[in-house]
Amino acid sequence: MRAAALYGVTGVLVLTAAVVVAAPAGSAEPLPGPAERQGVAVAAARAAAEGIRFGKCSEEQDTPGSLQCGTVTVPLDYAHPDGEKIELTVSRVRATGENAGLKVPRLGSLVFNPGGPGASGMYFPLAGLLPEWKRVAAAYDLVGYAPRGVGRSAPLSCQEPKRLLKGPSQLPTDPSESYKKERIAQAKTYARGCLQRSGSRLRHFSSLNNARDLDVLRAALGERKLTFMGASYGTYFGALYATLFPSHVRRMVFDSAVNPDPERIGYRNSLDQSAAFERRWADFRAWVARHDKVYGLGSTPEQVLLGYEKARARLAAEPAGGKVGPGQLQAAFRQAAYYDDYWPQLAPALSAYLRGDPKPLIQQAGPYPEVVTEQENGNAVYTAIECNDASWPTDWRVWDRDNTRLARVAPFATWDNVWTNLPCAYWPVPHQKPLDVRTSPGELPPTLILAAERDAVTPYAGALELRRRLSGSVLVTERAVGTHGIGGGSNACVNGHLEAYLLEGRLPARRAACAPRPEPTPSASRDAR
Repeated sequence: MRAAALYGVTGVLVLTAAVVVAAPAGSAEPLPGPAERQGVAVAAARAAAEGIRFGKCSEEQDTPGSLQCGTVTVPLDYAHPDGEKIELTVSRVRATGENAGLKVPRLGSLVFNPGGPGASGMYFPLAGLLPEWKRVAAAYDLVGYAPRGVGRSAPLSCQEPKRLLKGPSQLPTDPSESYKKERIAQAKTYARGCLQRSGSRLRHFSSLNNARDLDVLRAALGERKLTFMGASYGTYFGALYATLFPSHVRRMVFDSAVNPDPERIGYRNSLDQSAAFERRWADFRAWVARHDKVYGLGSTPEQVLLGYEKARARLAAEPAGGKVGPGQLQAAFRQAAYYDDYWPQLAPALSAYLRGDPKPLIQQAGPYPEVVTEQENGNAVYTAIECNDASWPTDWRVWDRDNTRLARVAPFATWDNVWTNLPCAYWPVPHQKPLDVRTSPGELPPTLILAAERDAVTPYAGALELRRRLSGSVLVTERAVGTHGIGGGSNACVNGHLEAYLLEGRLPARRAACAPRPEPTPSASRDAR
């Protein structure tokens, strides 16, 4: 399912279209063979010798002068390190060395991945401009990068970007057989397009190769050991890295963890996510109902739902501004499950539309031509990695059976999730087997896991499973809320644990809980009144 990746970590600086599901069933395999391990060692040695020549970022990147950019070269196929190479773009802001007027010793580089898969972390270093990141930015060079396939890093594409601008779309919660056949045909076409536009390179865009790329990036930065923070699907890259290269880890933060159980990677994780989205959708509607005096959408969650369904039906008959149909409405309101900071923007847009003013809804849900190329690229990388990472059911009847049952109790996002992931049923290159993420006592330095208890994108069970699999890891839970990506956000308790770990290597004894952040303050925009 597509998502806005990474809110907590960098606030408004790094909101990027991306996704987060994980990849499914299939038996786990042992650590990959010696050819790939040797390939990583060869590539890392070369990268350490070459380093990264940081300089001015490209003209089209409107960034402060403190942000520098460069590239690191990695093998397309680690089994053949002398074969085809690709370049990953990297960004950096140097450690400031000072906080509150005091000198701070440099601790090295902090590398960040925002997840998706398909999101770029190139703007992450600008997080140091935010108050919540000042102390970390004083001690660390903040390093972001565009993972393989993303942006300028050997970009993937599966269709013409302008296709994303095609008019308003339907998205029935109880799809007919004819609608299902139409979406199956689209999924097959999309999967073929990925192969046609990328060729044999397509199979090399996987989470395992992203983890290997991290080790080459570590070496290119001149770091003996990696300090890494991954959010959302970035936690899966990090978990694979911890399993493959435990002795190369210095400190590692997993923010909103994908469930790494090999039996859940992919298809089963997508089912879990759809169920969790329903819970967060209910949270949003309950909040709107508590503020009925502001929004006038009803004093109960059920009344708010009736208003939303009324809007869906009206948009199905007559799209708002010729641009926003049920599909666009769903895409906009899906963000309510990611970040409750969006709630005060979405509720007044729905209220205004039902009262006859479509402008706020068009603004929230309408297409944005200026980012369509980036969006198509993100979709392509998401699909390639999800589909390559594990085996998905190839029989449509399995998808139809499981999701028809689930949609009876979780209708909000279930079928939307199906259509997003369905190309994996018809994927034209071989799937991999998920690695059994696991470390033994003493093998890996202590790591930090952050999770919100009601996170829909990466349900809380994933954080518990990751803690069980990574020996010595400690979980910090933000209770009773569900914002996706909580490190560096608005919860001072969470940030305190994050800073203590990154700056001092200090963790709670076993696990810790933080009180929830305050609920959003309701607001009614001028257009929504």
